Amino acid sequence: MKTCLVLRHVAFEDLGTLASLLQHRGVKPRYLEVGVDRLERAQIEDTDILVVLGGPIGVYEEEKYPFLHRELGLISGRLAGLRPTLGICLGAQLMAKALGSKVAPGPAKEIGWAPVELTAAGRTSPLRHAKGVHVLHWHGDIFDLPPACENLAFTSHCPSQAFRKGPNLLGIQFHVEPEPQRIEAWLIGHTVELGKAKVAPSAIRQDTARFGKRLQRTGRGIFNEWLDQINQ
Repeated sequence: MKTCLVLRHVAFEDLGTLASLLQHRGVKPRYLEVGVDRLERAQIEDTDILVVLGGPIGVYEEEKYPFLHRELGLISGRLAGLRPTLGICLGAQLMAKALGSKVAPGPAKEIGWAPVELTAAGRTSPLRHAKGVHVLHWHGDIFDLPPACENLAFTSHCPSQAFRKGPNLLGIQFHVEPEPQRIEAWLIGHTVELGKAKVAPSAIRQDTARFGKRLQRTGRGIFNEWLDQINQ
């Protein structure tokens, strides 16, 4: 059985839609709670698939969150070998920094449901399934396109919303994995951030009801295509 290691930073930001797809393929995902569980180099490098999930901290906050030093170092080693790795939101930012890109606060927070624009490369990548789809944005940081990577998507506030390096490395700044029925956990967990950004939980709740089911189909399309393309 193939293995999938998942680095999780907060409990409610999990694999979502991706979990059932992996299990259907005979891949059993295993979570490691970053900052709590010990991250071992062998397990990061040896797993068939690594998924790095989101969280409400910045990759540049190593003094506040010292575990970031080790996490970044381990991710860097895996990416150097071009081993199949998927990063979502904070996960994509960690991948970008590990690949040599600058990550910093953006001009504005992007929180809520809105589409992204796809680049020419994006329209021929697994992200093609997101064309015209309202995805879930929940970030304040942005990153430069990492060296030797393809930019796949962008918005007016974020010039690089997704990137890939070959078929194996894929970083996505926005969210296509959440399950609509679990969005309330996000609203509870991010209540302070929502208040500071003056975003009403009711607005996200209403948009989730409008766009959530289509996002699930989109997420399945993106993840299935990526899983089909990766080289083990």
